[in-house]
Amino acid sequence: MTRTQQLLADDPIWLIILKVVALFAIGVVLTLFMINLERKVVGRMQQRPGPNRVGPGGWLQSLADGLKLAFKEDIMPVMADKRVYFIAPVISTIPAFVAFSVIPFGGEVSIFGEPTVLQLVDLPVGVLVVLACSSIGVYGIVLGGWASGSPYPLLAALRSAAQVISYEIALGLSIVGVILYAGSLSTADIVSAQSSGWYLLLLAPSFVVFVISMVGETNRAPFDLPEAESELVGGFHTEYSSLKFALFFLAEYVNMVTVSAMATTLFLGGGQWPWPLSFLNANGWLQFVAFLIKTFIFLFVFIWLRGTLPRLRYDQFMRLGWKVLVPGSLLWILIIFAIRTYRTSGTGSVTTLLVAVGIGLAVVLVVAFLVPDRRVEEPVIELASDYPVPPLDLTVPTPSRHKLRPRAMDAEPERKPVLTGGSSKETDDV
Repeated sequence: MTRTQQLLADDPIWLIILKVVALFAIGVVLTLFMINLERKVVGRMQQRPGPNRVGPGGWLQSLADGLKLAFKEDIMPVMADKRVYFIAPVISTIPAFVAFSVIPFGGEVSIFGEPTVLQLVDLPVGVLVVLACSSIGVYGIVLGGWASGSPYPLLAALRSAAQVISYEIALGLSIVGVILYAGSLSTADIVSAQSSGWYLLLLAPSFVVFVISMVGETNRAPFDLPEAESELVGGFHTEYSSLKFALFFLAEYVNMVTVSAMATTLFLGGGQWPWPLSFLNANGWLQFVAFLIKTFIFLFVFIWLRGTLPRLRYDQFMRLGWKVLVPGSLLWILIIFAIRTYRTSGTGSVTTLLVAVGIGLAVVLVVAFLVPDRRVEEPVIELASDYPVPPLDLTVPTPSRHKLRPRAMDAEPERKPVLTGGSSKETDDV
């Protein structure tokens, strides 16, 4: 049993309850802060002030919006499944908070004279717990769209499920390299293994795949296809209002904080300070400050992407996940296995191996990304032929030169004056 596990096992019940309340408070406060920060940063990028009325500098605007949602009328559609409609936001929100329990926020500290670690629980499979919580959250999205009794939220829920599942595969593959080098699935062990160097530099391709996948999994711009306001009005939560809508909104931002904290834990050494400030690692509370700084950097990247990049088309988005990130992650895992095998056996040249595998990786990615997928294009033509549409070789006939004369029963004959020799008379032009 490690030192961290021993300290957590000796925590009294009052300290465990205090940690649970603190984790819930951190999730809610960071959500309110992130909503306001996002509006201010995007407003700054668009040369406008942003929220500046409620509270000092407008920083209480998110709190006012939360109170407004709490007192709004709770409207439920007539065709909705009442039980599932009620429980879907809860299913989305609870796993987002549960994922916080395995994340190490800092080192060893003393709380009211009791030595402990800034972590709720250290499980041997802590990384898998975070992946499982993100998977369970998809059920709330799908059930929320289905229980609304409307086809449009259901379509948005299916889009969201396809998106999250696709990018969760790439997200899981990007963690394999970290697990191989750390030799453990425990988040605390992964942080301890980075004391000699962060995995950001050692596993740079895994870091890039993880960052792209976490943006796609949280349904954030430029991958906000399930909630594209310009296309879907609101997505899977269109029929929700009041506190139920607030729970979906809370789950989205808590998931952002969770994946940012996981990126900090897996690739930036958790709460460890870098080399010039490494002497600060002796204090557990200062490690907590370092952890918050790194997490806020990732949260700012979320806002930065939303304010700068346009939304991707859905086929481009799925092609990026299945034809670039997934095969790239698999090849990178093979590279890691090969390098570790060469180092263990002590035979061959690692440089030659890296060059050969790098060339192979580049060729595979170019072929996978540039070759058009004809199997996706052909069914579109077949589906279009099932509808009463004109044929593609339709030609417009030339108009006839003969004028159509109206029948007596359809129109009254037009009477035109004819001028002859300075006098006029009316003739019937039938």
